[in-house]
Amino acid sequence: MGWVGRTFDPHISKHLLREEGEVIVDEVLHHWVVYLVPVLEALVGLGVFYLFLLAPVDLAWFPFALAFAIWGHASWKALGEHMDRFVITNMRVFRVRGVLAQRLATMPLGRILDITVEKPFTGRVLNYGHFVFESAAQEQGLREIRFVGRPYERDLTIQRVVQRSGLRGPRVIN
Repeated sequence: MGWVGRTFDPHISKHLLREEGEVIVDEVLHHWVVYLVPVLEALVGLGVFYLFLLAPVDLAWFPFALAFAIWGHASWKALGEHMDRFVITNMRVFRVRGVLAQRLATMPLGRILDITVEKPFTGRVLNYGHFVFESAAQEQGLREIRFVGRPYERDLTIQRVVQRSGLRGPRVIN
């Protein structure tokens, strides 16, 4: 991996409690649908760049600069989505996001009271959804995770990890 790959990787493993036996169960990247807006922006930038080719020489700098500004914005949005990761471990769930500065929000499995999976119509068609966590804490930094691919499978993964960790007893049916 070159310097570009190292620079634009959220470095999830540095947040693990390895000496405590914490391991990654699932690392969730955003669904591909989040890249549609940056791609559309880049295509608009391509159209503006075409105007640069047609513009008079004394005005050509403006569409040229505008095209690069649009491409820069589209790249920044795409990079922001790439750097936003939701991680499920055997001890907790956490989210790392941010390009220049990183933000980490974490929640131990024992504090998760409820997970709501919201799947809008387009999410049902394209198989993505949004997680809403309810926890024992009043305020939390990890409440909503949007554009999760295969959300029902990911929900079951979290439920399995919580069950295996012994945080919830076996279900008793009367």
